[in-house]
Amino acid sequence: MSSTGDTQSPSSSPNLPSKRKLADLLSSVLFRHAFRSDFTVNRGFLRLLDRKVPPSSTNRGVASFDTTLDSSSSDLWLRVYNPPTCSESDRVPVIIYFHGGGFVFGSADSQQIDSFSRDFAREIGAIVVSVNYRLAPEHRFPSPYDDGFRVLKAIDEGSISKSLPENADISRCFIAGESAGGNIVHHVTVRAAEYEFKRLRIAGMIAIQPFLGGEERTKSEIRFGRGGGLTLEVTDWYWKAFLPIGSSRDHPAANVVRSGSDVSGLKLPPALVVNGGLDLLSDRIKEYCEWLERSGKEVRVVEYPNGIHGFSWFSDLPEYSMLMQDAREFTRQKGLVKLNPN
Repeated sequence: MSSTGDTQSPSSSPNLPSKRKLADLLSSVLFRHAFRSDFTVNRGFLRLLDRKVPPSSTNRGVASFDTTLDSSSSDLWLRVYNPPTCSESDRVPVIIYFHGGGFVFGSADSQQIDSFSRDFAREIGAIVVSVNYRLAPEHRFPSPYDDGFRVLKAIDEGSISKSLPENADISRCFIAGESAGGNIVHHVTVRAAEYEFKRLRIAGMIAIQPFLGGEERTKSEIRFGRGGGLTLEVTDWYWKAFLPIGSSRDHPAANVVRSGSDVSGLKLPPALVVNGGLDLLSDRIKEYCEWLERSGKEVRVVEYPNGIHGFSWFSDLPEYSMLMQDAREFTRQKGLVKLNPN
């Protein structure tokens, strides 16, 4: 397991931009009204947090469009981002991306998720397929895992790949996601390792601050689990809303390390795992990476000492550009991505 990033001790009080502090304050107030004590969601109120944006023929050099798997589910659809390439004949890899939001909120057309996906496509030089998966509590475990694996199969079988840009190379796919999306990355990739695809090949997984849980509190949860942004109270609510009713946080979906799961016999692709020094999930992510390594898997860890949870939703934070660089280098080192010379 390799690790990069500054090794200095993180500050417990990050110097956040004022608009990020305001966003955290507003989010904490609105979340208390949107997330009910019976673990249901006030969707109408939550939409106040979630500005939607349409696809664009060109935005910062990246075109996007929406497509569906079929008409049977209005909740499962895709937004595809096509980056500028050296020429129309360039074959570029495909990144299948799962957004964050505690399995409960967010969508492929949310403004911040759209912006990140667009930047990801441009900076890495890959076609990004952002998955609008079904949300809890209306659709609990294992709905997002089912949706993610269904997308992979559809690409492999051609029902989606026909809608992708002609230069999409599905023999070079990455599975990527942030927070809850990072959790989905793990579970979908494990499923994929047990399935024989005809054309699709998974070259790597990119888990950005994956959302993991457990009953026993970790030191980072105790240290960073209060205040603004993601808190222990909110994470506990997410798990209650997502996991099967009556399950504890040691359910295999949450506590993948200590649930008895064994991936040592699976052919998992190389992993890039991103961790933040000020993330309450930091200890769980470290444990996850060590578990993967003990299982004989190739893992590259990047740690940002002042990274808060969800930094990838804010392009003005320094960790945002650091992530773009690390993800680009990860794919380059595998010899899979041709950088855009512009």
